[in-house]
Amino acid sequence: MDPLGARSQFVEVQNLPTWDQPQGVQDEVDRKSQLTEEDDQLANQLNSLESPFPFRQDINSKIVLFNGDVALLNCTAIVNTSNETLTDKNPVSDSIHRYAGPELRDELLKLKGCRTGEAKMTEGFNLAARFIIHTVGPKYKAKYRTAAESSLYSCYRNVMQLSKEHAMASVGLCVVSTVKRAYPLEDATHIALRTVRRFLENHGENIETVVFAVSDVEEPVYRKLMPLYYPCSIKEEKISLPFLPADIGNAEGEPVVPERQIRIAEKPGNLEDDSGDDSLDSDLGLVGSHAFARMEGDVDKQRKLILQGQMSEAAQHKQHQRNYNRWLCRARAEDLSDIAALKALYQTGVDLCGRTVMVVVGRNIPVTIIDMEKALLYFIHVMDHITVKEYVMVYFHTLTAEHNHLDTDFLKKLYDIVDAKFKKNLRAFYFVHPTFRTKVSTWFFTTFSVSGLKEKVHHIENLQQLFTCILPEEIDIPPFVLEYDTRGTGLK
Repeated sequence: MDPLGARSQFVEVQNLPTWDQPQGVQDEVDRKSQLTEEDDQLANQLNSLESPFPFRQDINSKIVLFNGDVALLNCTAIVNTSNETLTDKNPVSDSIHRYAGPELRDELLKLKGCRTGEAKMTEGFNLAARFIIHTVGPKYKAKYRTAAESSLYSCYRNVMQLSKEHAMASVGLCVVSTVKRAYPLEDATHIALRTVRRFLENHGENIETVVFAVSDVEEPVYRKLMPLYYPCSIKEEKISLPFLPADIGNAEGEPVVPERQIRIAEKPGNLEDDSGDDSLDSDLGLVGSHAFARMEGDVDKQRKLILQGQMSEAAQHKQHQRNYNRWLCRARAEDLSDIAALKALYQTGVDLCGRTVMVVVGRNIPVTIIDMEKALLYFIHVMDHITVKEYVMVYFHTLTAEHNHLDTDFLKKLYDIVDAKFKKNLRAFYFVHPTFRTKVSTWFFTTFSVSGLKEKVHHIENLQQLFTCILPEEIDIPPFVLEYDTRGTGLK
């Protein structure tokens, strides 16, 4: 209350519920509904794995998710997102300037701008917050995704570093990269959440509260992703583990660029094991006790064991997972818009069992023209988040010519590279309008090249057969496929 008895428009951060507390009755219901019996089984299967973001009550008690104006927070400092000249016009900066008063604009002129990824501080003037930390988010382009990720990480890291250096008890974070800078919201949220989490783990002993101030549009994304980095129980920690992205950053949350990593073996020319202990547990024990460190073993040592034929099944699985993650990082970094334009792979509705349906259009794949490695990257990029749950594939072989046939070597390579979840969660593969030749090829491929796929492949002669598994309104069928099926011209 102010002296006249009018209710203050500013919000006291100590009165806001922290992440370790129920955010209301509905939030508690939603959280319980997400933890189904199937999730219980998944949690049991994952009990042997350790999350890089384990359940930490002490960290959750410092985190607040606030749907509202960051300028109204009564905390030590709030964050303003702007451009390089600190004159950007966006909802966050406009509100901060409105409440802070004209003195802020004069103070910003003295700073002489701010480079992308940096953070500079001014007084809060008429705000309830004592300080304002100004930072500049990157302009996003898919072609330069890696640079944008590094810059956005620097924004949050530098904000948190200033908070620590000035012994701030609380800081209110806005969503740094604004819509006008075209940064995908979900990607930006991953970076924000993990950077703050890592900072609090390593340097946040004196920071009492971090508030993520979000809008109505941003809140659902934050609420969906926060359990990945701030699980509220060991059970939620285990269930969230498969949904973490491939790149979770290094020990500080900074994006990892595989091409920049350098490993130096102690004796690179010596294949003898001086330690005499080849166990994976021994390897992991040398890495460190931190949760993040335990996620990686000695890569050079594991490769040496592969060459000697001594690597355990668990270690081989880990090596395969690491290889897949490299492909996934590449898929997320490269510009694959030319492959996407082919419209050869897309998500549609669900089948009669409620499983996601993915469609592949054979005629739209110019195998002899396009870069097939980029096609493989695009497949991984699109499918990675689909395959965390059960799904089905529908392949339209309709009117597919010689130059559209996928080579079996390519399919074998794809099958060998993809993560285990691709194979485990694929429940059915519907091969629509097959020819005799393709039936024979499919039989050989599923019998001799790959295991566990043969019983999932179903040859579909016409769309009526397909509609017994997937309702017509649940699948987007190319017009030429409908026309071909209606004519009933028979198989090629």
